[in-house]
Amino acid sequence: MLRRDRVRVPVWVAALLLAHVSTLSELTGLYGGAEARASLAETMASPAGLAMTGPRHYLDGGYEAGAMLSHQVLGFYGVLVALMSVLIVVRHTRTEEETGRAELLRSAVVGRHAALTAALAVAVIADVLLAALLGLTLGGSGADGTTWQGALLYGAVFGGLGVFFAAVAAVTAQISEHARGASGMAIGVIGLAFVLRAAGDVGDGTLSWASPIGWAQRSYPFADDRWWPLLLMLGAACAAAAGAYALSGRRDVGAGLRRPRPGRRTASAALVRPLGFALRLQRGMLAGFCCGALLLGAMYGSLLGDVEEMLEGVAVVKEALAEAGGAGFVESFASTVMIVLAVLAAVFVVIASLRPRAEESAGRAEPLLSTGLSRVRWMWSHLAVALLGGTLTLVLAGLGFGLTGAASTGDGGLVLSLTAAALAYAPALWVTAGVAALIYGWLPRAAAAAWSVPVYAFLAGYLGQILQLPGWMNDISPFGHVPRLPSDDMDWTPVLLLSLTAAVLLAAGLAGFRRRDLETK
Repeated sequence: MLRRDRVRVPVWVAALLLAHVSTLSELTGLYGGAEARASLAETMASPAGLAMTGPRHYLDGGYEAGAMLSHQVLGFYGVLVALMSVLIVVRHTRTEEETGRAELLRSAVVGRHAALTAALAVAVIADVLLAALLGLTLGGSGADGTTWQGALLYGAVFGGLGVFFAAVAAVTAQISEHARGASGMAIGVIGLAFVLRAAGDVGDGTLSWASPIGWAQRSYPFADDRWWPLLLMLGAACAAAAGAYALSGRRDVGAGLRRPRPGRRTASAALVRPLGFALRLQRGMLAGFCCGALLLGAMYGSLLGDVEEMLEGVAVVKEALAEAGGAGFVESFASTVMIVLAVLAAVFVVIASLRPRAEESAGRAEPLLSTGLSRVRWMWSHLAVALLGGTLTLVLAGLGFGLTGAASTGDGGLVLSLTAAALAYAPALWVTAGVAALIYGWLPRAAAAAWSVPVYAFLAGYLGQILQLPGWMNDISPFGHVPRLPSDDMDWTPVLLLSLTAAVLLAAGLAGFRRRDLETK
């Protein structure tokens, strides 16, 4: 398992470590003065600010860089660490059973719980490595309010979160007989933990104690430095892992504890068509991204009414927003945040566009394509789900952004303007799907390179404004050519050119898939 994850785990750890380092650098540079920190703390004390970040206790004591880091990103980056652990465990347990490789290994002299133990061990190794690197990096950063004790606790908290959700994934892997179901249930637990934490921090804090993310935040790294909440995470992780071992002994290899629902006697009219079948395969993921985009947009929109006070005195941010357009402060901030929502939709587009790769490598595409179904229709059905689903995700993100933004500012026109601003990024999403189709069509083993499009779009389009990176770096990304609505005027030329580029890339990807051989198991 370590051999197979020799690239994945270092990439996850390096990306999370880099994200922390860059965030701390930004916070130190943007809020170096006491006046700027006080203004930010006052704004973060609002219900919307607490729901987005963490408990109010961090706002006391000067709100220095260390406390700001724990308050603002511990919950968000904690979700990413949890996701890393979930994917590691599910990949090496339920996915192996689903493909039949686990049964082959179990036919040798291998213990019943060997695979589960090894998967948990790999996840723990990744979590401990991240915890150690975070502690050493933040402890030696020299930023205001960052002590060695707080840094080590900060890293340990992330390690504890990862270990807990690795144990949760071990449980869900016993329940569902499919990797998608096991991952979906574990990710649902992550989402529930975040919602409980947000609701508790807005209220009296009671609900936060029902969430492992709430436990992590209430260790208060760089504030009170409380270690005992780690015992809650580790104790709960041990209980969940013990439950996973017990459940593993009550099922057959390849089966799940949850009995699958009996299907209909005959397929529906939609399932006998490629598009309907592709939508059926991806409907759960599409629903999850749509709900997540709507909620994320709503959370950002709730801050629009306080955004000017929140960033008062932060000259770098004001300059970046001024460069984004000559409109009002709210519109400029909204156009900057819109990039985050567009990148979220781009993540769905890449996943959906690369679904044919998973079907092909698992051997499920070959039986379908041995019938009268053409390659173009089969691949295009998945690309259509990516294109239409990504556009729908954009619209819902803009709608949620506009509805809560209108409520927080009293400007009802934001509903339509922010929804239209989100929809303007649709051609950039189509280009993203085209890049994924092109790589998969011609070089299927390099299909993962399609992830560079949303990652680079976020780095150059969002962080590039704050870090004042050269403009040509943003021009490389298709998202950099989209009109920055609502702060800018609409320009149809780049939209049409992006649409044409997407059409060319999609056609080239389909042509490549028609010419090459299929890869089978």
